[in-house]
Amino acid sequence: MALHPDRLFPADPTSRAISRRLYDSVKDLPIISPHGHTNPAWFAEDTPFPDPAQLLIVPDHYIFRMMMSQGTRIEDLGVRPLGGGAYETDGRKIWRLFVEKYHLFRATPSRFWLEHTLETLFGVSERLSLANADRVYDQIAAHLVRPDYRPRALFKRFNIEAISTTEGALDPLLHHAKLQASGWDGKVITAYRPDDVVDPAAAGFADRIAKLGELTGENTRTWDGYLAAHRARRAHFIAHGATSSDHGHPTARTANLGRADAMALFAKVLGGAATADEQDLFRGQMLTEMARMSLDDGLVLQIHPGSFRNHSPQLFARFGKDMGTDIPTRTDYVHMLKPMLDAVGMEPDLTVVLFTLDETSYSRELAPLAGVYPCLRLGPPWWFYDSPEGMLRFRQLATETAGFYNTVGFNDDTRAFPSIPARHDMARRADCAYLAGLVASHRLEEDEAAEVAHDLAYRLAKSAYKL
Repeated sequence: MALHPDRLFPADPTSRAISRRLYDSVKDLPIISPHGHTNPAWFAEDTPFPDPAQLLIVPDHYIFRMMMSQGTRIEDLGVRPLGGGAYETDGRKIWRLFVEKYHLFRATPSRFWLEHTLETLFGVSERLSLANADRVYDQIAAHLVRPDYRPRALFKRFNIEAISTTEGALDPLLHHAKLQASGWDGKVITAYRPDDVVDPAAAGFADRIAKLGELTGENTRTWDGYLAAHRARRAHFIAHGATSSDHGHPTARTANLGRADAMALFAKVLGGAATADEQDLFRGQMLTEMARMSLDDGLVLQIHPGSFRNHSPQLFARFGKDMGTDIPTRTDYVHMLKPMLDAVGMEPDLTVVLFTLDETSYSRELAPLAGVYPCLRLGPPWWFYDSPEGMLRFRQLATETAGFYNTVGFNDDTRAFPSIPARHDMARRADCAYLAGLVASHRLEEDEAAEVAHDLAYRLAKSAYKL
C-alpha cells in the first residue's frame, strides 16, 4: 500500500516534474482549517481516542453511506439509534466489517484519505484485507494509548495552525471556554451556526426561539428582540474566538423585506402558520440580516446551500441527521442572491463565502458573481466534490472568470480528525497538478505558479477567515 510520491500528479513527464517542484514548496506549510465539525471536547479534555473504529469508522458518513448502499446496516457500524435498540459496540467487529467491504472504496477519496492516515500516522504500509484486519487493528490501537496520540499532540503533529469547529446558536460553548482557560496554545475556535433558530421548518422552532430569549435576556417574541438576540449570541461566539458564521440552507434564496413585512413574516413563522414558501422566504431574509450583522461585527458569512437534507425519512427517524442521505440539488445563485447583493453586495468590508453542491453553476453563475461583487468569495469544492476530479473541475471552470484570488483556498469540512492532513495533502497535490498544466502550456510562469500554490494552500484561507 506504500503511498506513491507522485499520486494525483499528471502522467505527462514534463507536467509531473513541475507538479513535484510546486508541491515540494507547499507540502510542509501549516494547516489552516477554517471550517469543520471536529468535536471541541477532544481538545478540551485531551483524553485518548477509544479505539480504531470509533476514531476512523463510526464518525465518518462517507464510509457508512457507501456501505449502506451495498446493504450494510449502519447499526452494525456502531451508529446508535435515537430511540434505543441494538447496535454494535465492539470496535474490532466494526473494523472487520469495514475491511470486508473495503473494495467498495476503490478510486474514492475515502480510500485516499484512509490510506494516507494509516501509513503516515500509524505506519501501516499494506493494503487492508481480512487476512491482516486484526493485526492492523491492533497496530492502530497500540498507538492510540500513547500520550503522543492524544488530540492535542496530534494537533501539533498535524502542523495545524488554526482550526474552527461549528456550534449551534444555543450551544453553551463550555468546551471552548475550558480551552481558553487551559492555557494550551493550540488555536481552536468556534463558528456561529444559527440554523437551529433560523429554520422554521424544523420541529421545535418556537421552543428554540424561546430558549434563545432566555440565553440572551431579549424578548424573542418580537422581531427586534429576535435580531438583538442573534447579535448577542454572535458577540458571545466572537468572545470564544469565532471569525465566521455558517448557514446551511436548502436554497441560496435571500430577501430584503421592509421592516413591516419582516415583522409580519416573523410573527407568522413563530406562530407556526407559515407556508413552505414563507418559511423559505424567512430563511432568505435572515441571510440578508446576517450579512448586515457581519458588516457590524466582522464575522465572515458562509453559505452552504443546495443540499436536500435527510433524504431518507426512515433513516432520519431512526438515527437523526448527518447519516449520509443528504443529496445535492440544483441551485440558482444569480436570482436567489440578488436581494442580498442589492443590499450589501458592493461592501468591500464584508466577506461572503459561497459553497455549492451544484457543479453546473461554477462557470455560469458562481465565478461571474465572485468576479464582480467585492463581498463574494468562492468556497472550495465541498462534500461530494472534495475529490481530485472535483477540485480540478472547480479550477478549470472558475479560474478564467473569478481568478484565484476570489477564492478562499481549501477547507476540509470534516468530522474525522485524523483525515485532516490527508485532505489538505490531496488539495495541495490537486492544485499543484492544475498549476503545472498552466506552466507546461505556457500560460503561467513557474515562479508565479509557486506563489499561487502557497496562496491556495495557506494564505487565502488565513486571510479570508481572519486567522
